[in-house]
Amino acid sequence: MRETVAEFLSRPKVRYFILGVIMFNAVILGLETSGTITAKFGGLIEALDTACLTVFVVEIAAKLFAHRLKFFRDGWNIFDFVIVGIALVPAAEAISVLRAMRILRVLRVLSAAPSLRRVVEGFVRALPGMGSVFLLMAIIFYIGSVMATKLFGQTFPEWFGTLGLSAYSLFQIMTLESWSMGIVRPVMEVQPYAWAFFVPFIMVTTFAVVNLVVGLIVNSMQDAHEQEANDQTDEYRDQVLTRLAAIEAKLSDKA
Repeated sequence: MRETVAEFLSRPKVRYFILGVIMFNAVILGLETSGTITAKFGGLIEALDTACLTVFVVEIAAKLFAHRLKFFRDGWNIFDFVIVGIALVPAAEAISVLRAMRILRVLRVLSAAPSLRRVVEGFVRALPGMGSVFLLMAIIFYIGSVMATKLFGQTFPEWFGTLGLSAYSLFQIMTLESWSMGIVRPVMEVQPYAWAFFVPFIMVTTFAVVNLVVGLIVNSMQDAHEQEANDQTDEYRDQVLTRLAAIEAKLSDKA
């Protein structure tokens, strides 16, 4: 019985159905944010939302029945279990934030779509290397914030008056959001040689360190894709060997 349920859940049509329910539920949760639509179709929207949640609960229950404790050996199953569990928590007025957290069910699309799983797995694998890069970034920002506060704090206290303001302004400069006309050029009107600080900072952070983070993520995603391809190849090889063994056994019996 458990094998039958497990086989049923692994069928592509079932996975596509669950993925469709996830996307439909995302639309329903979005419609709930409209006061006009909720006033007209609030009952229908709530019923459809409950139906979607019921499908998720039934799916999780079926997986638990089919796999028992092995269900919790898969990180994606745990992810789905937590997301659906949060959705089942009663959303009273005192904890109405839990009602908003129902949108987390949309994250289940990550576990339902293999391509998105590879992206997430690549990101997770990149975290150790990214930690070192973020530490380097923090050191650069600290040094830059101290220097900017010393250099420009008295002239432009609204941007560089404190260490926190300097760090935030430098973060804006790193993202290239209104960095030139909004911050750097006004500073250069008073202190013409300020470019000697800002240009190297942008070169180091925006074009070097940030691209290093992107490179780590891309490499990790490629490794995850290659690992998945190797696992599929090994699984196909095992299936072929099993079939060949079965054919050999039949031929031996006939002989």
